[in-house]
Amino acid sequence: MRVGGTGDGKALIQVRDVSKTYTGGSETIQVLQSLNLDIDQGDYVAFMGPSGSGKTTLRNLLGGLDVPTEGSVIVAGDALSAMSRARLTEWRARHVGFIFQMYNLIPVLTAFRNVELPLLLTPLGKAERKTHVETALRIVGLSDRIQHYPRQLSGGQQQRVAIARAIVADPTFLLCDEPTGDLDRKSASEILDLMDLLVHEHRRRS
Repeated sequence: MRVGGTGDGKALIQVRDVSKTYTGGSETIQVLQSLNLDIDQGDYVAFMGPSGSGKTTLRNLLGGLDVPTEGSVIVAGDALSAMSRARLTEWRARHVGFIFQMYNLIPVLTAFRNVELPLLLTPLGKAERKTHVETALRIVGLSDRIQHYPRQLSGGQQQRVAIARAIVADPTFLLCDEPTGDLDRKSASEILDLMDLLVHEHRRRS
């Protein structure tokens, strides 16, 4: 399997001969087998397939949430397969913005505080964090909802907060898990338009 990529070793994400096997009791399940994948910087890639085809496993490998049984995953020159769990945690905080189907916002925190959370793992000071958070919320069109709690926001607005949280630390790439799956058609369309805008802006800056 190959998606995107130039094949010249300059791809942002390189998956080489990756296999992933899970063992439960006496049963062994091979989810991925000898997978090769290149994704260039600025690519917008969707993984589609039936349940059990390995989409979630692949997402977890790309995001450093899991490691392959065999093969290598290299992102921006970093070999994830060779990192310890602690090192992977640091790497994820710096390089990956996660966007989930169910938003995963903390109900007792305002939009500002939810978006600020990833920055607490960085050396940024309070004033710098404030600037980053306000910029991220402005990008997703929620400057006027900065002190609102999740319960005070619509589903589409909550997902915009989740996107702001994902981009606030300026990650290397975004990893999305059905980001429109819990939204009505209008809100889903707005979120996809926003994602397109982010991709085009990233390409322009690159």
